[in-house]
Amino acid sequence: MGQVFELAKEFIEMPAGAIEKLMESSVHEVRAGAMSIMGKSGAAKKVTPERLKELYDLYIRRHDRVNNWDLVDLAAHQVIGRYLADSADKPRKVLYYLARSKDRWERRTAILATAHFILKLREVDDTFRIAGILVSDEEEFVSKGVGWMLRAAGDVDRERLLKFLDKHAADMSRSALRNAIEHLDKEQRDRYLGIKKG
Repeated sequence: MGQVFELAKEFIEMPAGAIEKLMESSVHEVRAGAMSIMGKSGAAKKVTPERLKELYDLYIRRHDRVNNWDLVDLAAHQVIGRYLADSADKPRKVLYYLARSKDRWERRTAILATAHFILKLREVDDTFRIAGILVSDEEEFVSKGVGWMLRAAGDVDRERLLKFLDKHAADMSRSALRNAIEHLDKEQRDRYLGIKKG
């Protein structure tokens, strides 16, 4: 995969139509290459608004081909998150639609896309709201994503994380909870891990 990612750097200007052809491949590594190109292109300092919209539209339209955890991780926050964050007039309701999807990879996209809001804008509202929707999700790859984003959001707003945990810790999967509390002190971690489901 390292070779795939290195190769992707050479093709970050690849037209969307060609990226879509890669996404249609039955070979996972080829699809990973497509998503890596999208992610690297979306994260580029000089990416144009037009290119970012093109990548965003492709990701959403062909989410059927974004069908594994690593494919989501390669482009969700760089493309979906960045596109939605770049302008106040772009409603983020698509994330809430994805969060309520029956498809686990769409749900993972919803929560991981908020990484851009956290890391670049230090905004955590959408992360906590979407985590609230997904708090009881039993799918491992979704619950881990929820935990990671809660942990990152907690690094920005610790009090809000603690309030979220006070309300939801009993309903969270163990993997989500363990990831969410990783940056808390031992006493806090032990307290939340000791909360029993009601």
